[in-house]
Amino acid sequence: MLNNAFAATVVALLTPSTLAFAPTRQLASTKLNAQNSIISSRSSPLTPTPVSARSAILSKRTALFAQAAADSVPAPKSNDSCDVLVLGSGPAARSIATLLASPSSNGSFDILLADTNYDRRWAPNYGVWQDEWQSILQLYSSFKQPLGASCVDRLWEVTDCFFGGSFDIPVESRMRLDRPYCRVDRDALRRQLSPKDEIEVKNDGDGNANYRVIRSNHISKATAVNIYSPAGSMVHDESGSTVLLQSKDGDVTQVRAKLIVDCTGHESRIVLKDDRVKSIPPGFQIAYGVLAKVDESNIPDSDYAGPYYKEAMTLFDYRTDHFPEGSNELSKAEKAPTFMYAMPLDGNRIFFEETSLVARPAVSFQECKERYLTRMEHLGITITEIEEEEFCYIPMGGPLPAADQRVVGFGGAAAMVHPSTGYHLCRAMMASGSVAEAIRKELANDNFNPDRAAACAYNAIWSPTNIAQRNFAVFGGEFLMKQNAEGLRGFFDGFFKLPLELWGGFLAGWPGLPNNENHETWWARLKFGLSFVSKLPPQVALDMLVSIATYSITEGVPLPQSVTPLLGLPDGYEYKEKSAAVGDVAAKSEAMKMIMESKVEEVVPVAFEQKEV
Repeated sequence: MLNNAFAATVVALLTPSTLAFAPTRQLASTKLNAQNSIISSRSSPLTPTPVSARSAILSKRTALFAQAAADSVPAPKSNDSCDVLVLGSGPAARSIATLLASPSSNGSFDILLADTNYDRRWAPNYGVWQDEWQSILQLYSSFKQPLGASCVDRLWEVTDCFFGGSFDIPVESRMRLDRPYCRVDRDALRRQLSPKDEIEVKNDGDGNANYRVIRSNHISKATAVNIYSPAGSMVHDESGSTVLLQSKDGDVTQVRAKLIVDCTGHESRIVLKDDRVKSIPPGFQIAYGVLAKVDESNIPDSDYAGPYYKEAMTLFDYRTDHFPEGSNELSKAEKAPTFMYAMPLDGNRIFFEETSLVARPAVSFQECKERYLTRMEHLGITITEIEEEEFCYIPMGGPLPAADQRVVGFGGAAAMVHPSTGYHLCRAMMASGSVAEAIRKELANDNFNPDRAAACAYNAIWSPTNIAQRNFAVFGGEFLMKQNAEGLRGFFDGFFKLPLELWGGFLAGWPGLPNNENHETWWARLKFGLSFVSKLPPQVALDMLVSIATYSITEGVPLPQSVTPLLGLPDGYEYKEKSAAVGDVAAKSEAMKMIMESKVEEVVPVAFEQKEV
């Protein structure tokens, strides 16, 4: 009796009415009581079922947690709708949005781009090979979305490299590549990929994209494939998706879209990586860069800044002679190498960047900065003014996106960065063409299926052939991470001794870019590998052969699959329609027939009454 009285007291204190937690059932009805979410087959509609103190407390907590979850999703103040919602506003986002909404579609599709940082200037300095940029210009012209000549602000007719200090290569030796290199004017490209009414007033007229802009971000985080937290912040259904976007001021807009394309970067919160297949964690390219003015008052030749010829772009300077012999700094630089990347601009302005090509764990930014300062002092280059500092962080390699996701990852969100080199801009801009075509084709389908549209978009990015090519490059990145400074000097000295169409195709590594045809098939990659090994110093060649064997044993199928026909191609993202019929239809039909003929009364299962598809 004491226990019952105590329980009743607790219930009375915790609830305004015991009916709030007592399971009830309406007579002759399966309708839920307005105050309940439980139906009991044994409780009276008039007398509350006794509730223990523990049950009451737990129920109260459940109610509070449910209310907190509901409160965590802000109520929208406005609504919008579109065909495709593009998240992000970097080069990948603006590229795909621009081509989706390009005049070649005759204005058929409404594209909405969302980012609170839409007005922020792009930070990186982008360098591209001239022939690759020409292929980008041709692609955009084919979409009736031409990019102007202003997108390139510097062209070097030749490209220089320094690999001296190992394998009897003199320290001062310069390797000159007869392949022009360009610096992209990031501001001009950003304007070209913007709508005319969404750019700075001073540049009015440069923008010619046709998408719309909303300065808001999504608030979701994927917890499983197509499941997001907080609940209700992003929901998919049979005809599209509903997503909540929040501005910096806190205003929330509910957007209805047929498809969502996520271009928010390498560490997207809503694109999950594929954990069903074994994959290697990403490596990281880290770089510290400065756009600086150099002192030219006492230099012997104004055509040079130290060893760097101003009419050439210096792609690699892997020398380590700027560190004192036997020093701790030299030891660290040999074990975790960095190189200088130099872009002479106009007059005495030069962009210098000390770069760790790929490492796991990443080399620190401070280490890169200190090495840059040491190198400048050794080379006699005096910096008089720093206009910009750049901190470059690029994940390379890692797992691909999980299959069957409704949100289409693009750019870094889809792991599109070259796993060996870090090149990304031209790859993303070229891929935007095939992905835009795939999405537009699905949008034009009278029987639009968002699952099929997402799968087709992913397959346009990562076809089985492209995945096989990527797997080959992932091994390249892993091999580079193993090398010390001497190994990298030997590696790249041999690499650039290959014919241009071979090394150029590897650096591109994407369908549609120049020379990629020399790497698209297993046979082409095998020929490249055999030719490459023959150009390497014996020490590096032996290490590569051992690494190929070791990698194939430890990582399994991906590398052998990329250079032989024996294991077929990797699985891609092709859409596979889910079967509507479940189970053995013939067996169920037989059972239904026998039940109907039986003299024993039975209720025919609902599933048996469904028509065969």
